[in-house]
Amino acid sequence: AVAVGATDGTAPERAALWGLGRVAALEYPERWGGLVDLPEAADTAAAARLARVLGGAWPGEDQLAVRGSGAFGRRVVRAPLDDPHATGWTPSGTVLVTGGTGALGAHVARWLAREGAEHLVLTGRRGPDAPGAAELRAELEESGTRVTLAACDAADRDALARVLDAIPADAPLTAVFHAAGVLDDGVLEGMTAERFATVFRAKAWSARNLDELTAGLDLSAFVLFSSFAGVAGGPGQGSYAAANAYLDGLAHARRARGLTATAVAWGPWAGSGMAAEGVAAERLRGGMIPPLQPDQAIAALHRLLAHDRTTALVADIDWPQYAPAFTTVRPSRLYAELPEVRRLSAATESGTGQTATGQAPDLAARLTALAGPEQERLLLDLVCEQVAAVLGYSGAAAVEPTRAFRELGFDSLTAVELRNRVNALTGLVLPATVVFDHPTPTALADCLRTELAPDAADPATLLLGDLERLEGSLAAVASADEITRTKVAVRLQAALDRWKNGDARPAGGADESGESGDVSEQLAAASDDEMLEFIKKQLGRG
Repeated sequence: AVAVGATDGTAPERAALWGLGRVAALEYPERWGGLVDLPEAADTAAAARLARVLGGAWPGEDQLAVRGSGAFGRRVVRAPLDDPHATGWTPSGTVLVTGGTGALGAHVARWLAREGAEHLVLTGRRGPDAPGAAELRAELEESGTRVTLAACDAADRDALARVLDAIPADAPLTAVFHAAGVLDDGVLEGMTAERFATVFRAKAWSARNLDELTAGLDLSAFVLFSSFAGVAGGPGQGSYAAANAYLDGLAHARRARGLTATAVAWGPWAGSGMAAEGVAAERLRGGMIPPLQPDQAIAALHRLLAHDRTTALVADIDWPQYAPAFTTVRPSRLYAELPEVRRLSAATESGTGQTATGQAPDLAARLTALAGPEQERLLLDLVCEQVAAVLGYSGAAAVEPTRAFRELGFDSLTAVELRNRVNALTGLVLPATVVFDHPTPTALADCLRTELAPDAADPATLLLGDLERLEGSLAAVASADEITRTKVAVRLQAALDRWKNGDARPAGGADESGESGDVSEQLAAASDDEMLEFIKKQLGRG
């Protein structure tokens, strides 16, 4: 699935599985074990080394490749782009750009025209009918470049073959840029085979067709637009991460066959584009991973082609924010060799570091020094701050503590992100369903207090937390039919009457004489027909 050397061939489909696993590690950190890649022919030595991996011989490593020469941990390192012998790259003849009329494809097309490409073939499912396509063609042709706008789904092998066959002999195909793709964000438990297929069709199967149909040509560049999600994963981006990891694997597979290939895992681009779209990617922009300006991205692409890199990650990362958040969700050494991360780790070990949000690491110790009301206030503020960050609110004051998370706009994806943030701040291992198990910020704060300061969780506090959860449940069934609403109302009234009178009997119980309770209790246990009969009688009396 992964390459540990320049000649180490990969199977792109297995690389996609690794991309999926990186997302599972973030969505289900309490369950996930890790990723291990075995050699094509695993001998006794490899099997013994695998046993050592599973036995914890390499602590802290969760992405390992086992080979005859040893076990290799996965790392992101600085790309050496200071080779004085780099000759640069210049387009010639015909250059094909898939997704050529999209946001990223258009930037690439303009750059290729400026660099002197003779002929550009820009493909997309709508071809010349795509929004802005005519204007882009006119702009490119002003520079003297011939432009062909082709309506073609590159995942359709026959259609792509016809486009390639139509390339004029006087300007043969010399380079391919695969910038097409679609998104379908969603947490893993909500994904289906059909949703995966939609993303893979545009990203992976199109790339496979491009590879197969151009394998016999002498290309100077074969560039695949991959994504940061494929390298590091991202909650809610399982299908997208897997499809982009496929592209990274395909680049290594081509190199092993002696063909050119460069897969660029982009962070978000300013404006728009696949890496800058979707709910999951939106939460990174302006914070941990600010968007790249298109001219910066194009300049980086030019350098990568000049140095003939196989895979590279290009992103603007705010390491003081990103690194602690990434590693506190689940320990990982993916970035351990980067100098920025080493400095952060050294500061944390010396006691001068803080978590990604500026909170002191030992929250439990802080709580023990506070009285009950102060504990409640601290934890509620913490929850509201994280809710505001996830939803993009101006601050914690904009969050209503007793309002249900669903009403605030939470879905399965944002619930996972909030869970990850809270786990990172508290050191707890809360399940992905914690937001729905404790449906308001107040209820979640009570849950945290129970976990972090259990001695302070007296029965009254727990009861109030239960009431918060009950309010959230009532809000979730607010549209129920009238009979159900009436039954719930009388049941609640009966419980309230008993509590006011100091009666601890459960609903429907009998007193010492064996008589059943009052009318409210009887109605709470009534069938729908009995309830309707009672209502009719009361209406008749009125």
